[in-house]
Amino acid sequence: MDIILKYFADFNPVQLEQFGKLEALYKDWNEKINVISRKDIDHLYERHVLHSLAIAAAFEFSPGMEVIDIGTGGGFPGIPLAIFFPEVRFHLADSIAKKLKVVEAVSAAIGLQNVSTEHTRAEAIKNRKFDMVVSRAVAPLKDLWNWGKPLLKTKKSETGLQPGLICLKGGDLAKEIQESGTRPRVMEVKELFPEPFFAEKYLLYVPR
Repeated sequence: MDIILKYFADFNPVQLEQFGKLEALYKDWNEKINVISRKDIDHLYERHVLHSLAIAAAFEFSPGMEVIDIGTGGGFPGIPLAIFFPEVRFHLADSIAKKLKVVEAVSAAIGLQNVSTEHTRAEAIKNRKFDMVVSRAVAPLKDLWNWGKPLLKTKKSETGLQPGLICLKGGDLAKEIQESGTRPRVMEVKELFPEPFFAEKYLLYVPR
C-alpha cells in the first residue's frame, strides 16, 4: 500500500480503506481461484494495483463516463480504476466465469457501486457503446483494436478525451504496433512511476 501513497496523496478515507483491503481479499481468493501468479501476489500493490493506476496517472476520466475493461481477469485494471474514479462506471468483461466471481466478490467486499461484470468475449458484446476501452496484457494490439473499436462511442467526453483504447503492455512492441495498423500514443510507465519493475512497460492509447 505504501507504494500507492508514494505516487498518489489525495485519496479520501473511503478510497484509502478500499485500496487497503485489496491485499487480504486477493490473497484469500487466490487460494481458491488462481487469478494472480504466486510470485506476484506478494507484490500486489506494485505489480497489479499501481500498474493499473498508470492509466489514472496519464488520463483524466470525467464523471459519468462509461469504461469497459476487456479481459479483466481478476479485475485489473478495472477495480483499481473504479476506486480511483468513483463517478465513472466500469464494466468488467471476461470469458472465464470463475475470474469474474473473484471480481464480484472483491467489488462487493470493498463497497464498489460503480462496477458491473459480464461473462463474455469482447467480440460478442453487441449494442453497447463506451467512452473508453481499457485492457492489460490480454492479446496483441491488433486483436484488442478489432474488438475494442466497435465498442467505442464517437463523441468526445466532457474532458475532451477522444474515445479510444488504452492498454498496458510490455516488451518490444515495434512489430506488434506495425502489425496492428494503428498509430498509438506510447508512454513509458517508468516515466510515471520510476520503479525497476516498470522498465519496458508501456501505456498505449489508440484514439478512435
